[in-house]
Amino acid sequence: MPKHTFRVVTRGKDGAIRIRDYEDHEPLLKMHAQVGIDDSSTDLALRGLPVFRGLIGPMPESKGVVRYETPDVFEALTKEWAVAKTPRRTRRRTQKPTNTSSVEAVS
Repeated sequence: MPKHTFRVVTRGKDGAIRIRDYEDHEPLLKMHAQVGIDDSSTDLALRGLPVFRGLIGPMPESKGVVRYETPDVFEALTKEWAVAKTPRRTRRRTQKPTNTSSVEAVS
């Protein structure tokens, strides 16, 4: 099994987002009950990783980092992501092509 960093994102008592990284899932087993394993992720690297009661995940964050979030953090970040506007990209107008074909009509 490839080496993963397990990242847990929660909200502190003051409302701030807290991020904690773990080298393996053993500390998570002490804090959360494992309710299964991920067997349906489209990201094959996540298959076989634990699913914990009270956390949403596993989710890929970056290469080698697996993310779990509490439901309130997941909901808040999803709403922020959905509301965020992406900058509109404008397409450059091109000039109309000139008729400079190399084939000439022969009569």
